[in-house]
Amino acid sequence: MSVFVGLMSGTSLDGISAAAVRFRSPPHPAPGTPQPAIDCELLAFVSTEYTPRQRDRLHAALTNGTAREYCRLGFDLGTWLADATVAVLAEAGVPRSTVRAIGSHGQTIWHEAPHSTWQMGEAAVIAERVGIDVVSDFRVRDVAAGGQGAPLVPIADALLFAGDNWRALQNIGGIGNVTVVPPQGRVDGVRAFDTGPGVSVIDAVTRILIPGAAYDVDGKHAAAGTPIDSVVDRLLQHPYFAAEPPKSTGRELFDRAYVESLIQQCREANSSATPDDIIATATSLTARSVADSYQRFLPEPVTEVLVSGGGAKNPTLVATIQRRVAPLEVIPFAERFFDGEAKEAVAFALLAYLFVEGRAGNVPRATGAKGPRVLGKLTTA
Repeated sequence: MSVFVGLMSGTSLDGISAAAVRFRSPPHPAPGTPQPAIDCELLAFVSTEYTPRQRDRLHAALTNGTAREYCRLGFDLGTWLADATVAVLAEAGVPRSTVRAIGSHGQTIWHEAPHSTWQMGEAAVIAERVGIDVVSDFRVRDVAAGGQGAPLVPIADALLFAGDNWRALQNIGGIGNVTVVPPQGRVDGVRAFDTGPGVSVIDAVTRILIPGAAYDVDGKHAAAGTPIDSVVDRLLQHPYFAAEPPKSTGRELFDRAYVESLIQQCREANSSATPDDIIATATSLTARSVADSYQRFLPEPVTEVLVSGGGAKNPTLVATIQRRVAPLEVIPFAERFFDGEAKEAVAFALLAYLFVEGRAGNVPRATGAKGPRVLGKLTTA
């Protein structure tokens, strides 16, 4: 049994998720044979919110910045990731000497697959401060092999979270993504892709329209408003939504200009639209993009949807998705496993484990890569 730490900073810029996980190693698969499922135990999960200053620096880096600013931010983010590692190990009561490696996703600054991708957060800083080997920069190898470099969580969905029937695992972070997992989690049957915006557009609209608000807490503003369907209809005509998987997206598409355009379109369509109406429209966009993706691209006999990520804690968003995908049942990920907020951090702990084991971490049917690849770069402590 080995302990690994997974670190994740997502597109929503909420903060750093850190998970300490113990994996129980199955026999190493023979070449050409299916990857066996892996037993995992979540020892601890810690979510550290960014301060307003940290969030502002990260947000600025997603839009513009000088070489000096990027360089400084990369080292500072490494320190923040190291602090999150120390916190989760303290929560788990695990000595550092028993941790095999840290899997750090870092923060995506730019993702333009299949051409390039950039995740920030200096692994050397983490290794120096914590004294544990770090595996990082997971997306690059898949992109180099002709893939999207995303999504990377499907390997965890298959090896850790499969069921007895076809299952869809819908993550709603800053971006929404779905993994379709066959019974018993055979990796060669897994498909995954980004469905479109998750909470990033909802959060950005809320911050613009509700002074002092970081996001729509419990979906209260969306619940109090009425979505403007004509605006959502128009937004869903963007070519991304009709593009066939494998595909991935990010803030490069759903950026500040996109958010400002959504707000403007709402006001033009309804001159009396309230902030709650506009937030409800952004919420409807996410929900309908998920449902539309299922109708277009999920021919598998899926029987249930496990929903995780920050958006899973927005009851208005989840209820809207449930109405749109009925009769599929939408179930919180936590009802089957553990806190869904920890899921992506656990996935990057798994990717570090697979790197150490010399096993592929990508799912070619999900990313479009030429074949299975061992993902990540090692920084020794």
